[in-house]
Amino acid sequence: MIPLFDITRQYSKIKSEIIEAIDNVLSNGRVILGQEVERLEQNIANFIGVKFGIGVANGSDALVIALKAMGIKKGDKVITTPYTFFATASAIVRNGGIPIFVDVDSETYNIDLNQVEEILKKEKVFGIIPVHLFGQTVDLEGLYYLKEKYGIKILEDCAQSIGSEGILNGQVKKSGSIGDAAIFSFFPTKNLGAYGDGGMIVTDDEKIYEKAKMLRVHGAKKKYFHEEIGFNSRLDEIQAAILNVKFKYLNSWTENRIKIAKKYKEEFEKHKLEVIYPKILNKPYKYHVFHQYVVKFKSNKIREKVREYLSENKVGTSLYYPVPLHLQKCFAYLGYKEGNLPVSEELSKTTLALPIFPELEEKEIEIIVQKIKEAIEEVE
Repeated sequence: MIPLFDITRQYSKIKSEIIEAIDNVLSNGRVILGQEVERLEQNIANFIGVKFGIGVANGSDALVIALKAMGIKKGDKVITTPYTFFATASAIVRNGGIPIFVDVDSETYNIDLNQVEEILKKEKVFGIIPVHLFGQTVDLEGLYYLKEKYGIKILEDCAQSIGSEGILNGQVKKSGSIGDAAIFSFFPTKNLGAYGDGGMIVTDDEKIYEKAKMLRVHGAKKKYFHEEIGFNSRLDEIQAAILNVKFKYLNSWTENRIKIAKKYKEEFEKHKLEVIYPKILNKPYKYHVFHQYVVKFKSNKIREKVREYLSENKVGTSLYYPVPLHLQKCFAYLGYKEGNLPVSEELSKTTLALPIFPELEEKEIEIIVQKIKEAIEEVE
């Protein structure tokens, strides 16, 4: 079996370090918001290149709390992508806001900033939540331009992109470093994943930092004195300890993911398959960290045949995402119809995520692509 993601291979290599880190937490008795959370907050903030980190319970809460800390009000409009995980848009609604969905670019699958600007020219908008999808950085210069020209807030959704980079004013910047705030998820399948839930908000803005820190503990700066209604959303001390161990390996694991993407490319080229796979560009920075490796087929029929054939041959796959957000039942009240955002709709029918994790072996990639070849030949 070749799984879509395998947590056990990684754990077997760092098991002793993980067990020691957990034991240290339990032995010192500080299991809620202790030194491990504080260390991880500083580690991530330094890594991204910002001043502050706020550990929270999960990436979904990070989105909700960050938006609230940024000052969103009921009825505020926020632009985002329909081709992403549900939490990105639900965070807007949970804060009383109104999502505006903008289609994605057909090559990167990231939000189309040209379409975003067309809306900004016509409507008053609170902000944008760009998603650095599958680990590929949204154009940072484009985001910064929109922020400066239109005075909007930007909350970067970096749940899938920790360590990815872009260029701003000729300098390499990490995703998560140019918005008013950014969020990260430490869900177990992420490039930096815990063994349970976890999330973080990062920012350079001290007001956002103080507000988010207060909101994660029921809106209280001082225990039992509540300034507003907040949340119970604290990053677990044990998960933080685990993440501090894994953080040391993040760069090397990212390099492995990039090598795996290059190997996939070689195999697709060798077999001359009509599959659109992520481009491997010769850039001196990590524009893509390959949280997911998503390929596109000519039709839904071929995609489904490949998915079925790989499953029969014990190769794990997944659909990211089978229904774009603007067509989800819970967002029907917004009035979007099929055909409104054609690129996202086409991707939902024709893309497939293939196995990728740092310990995936070259031989396994060769098998996966060979099986895809066999499946396509059966259809044709």
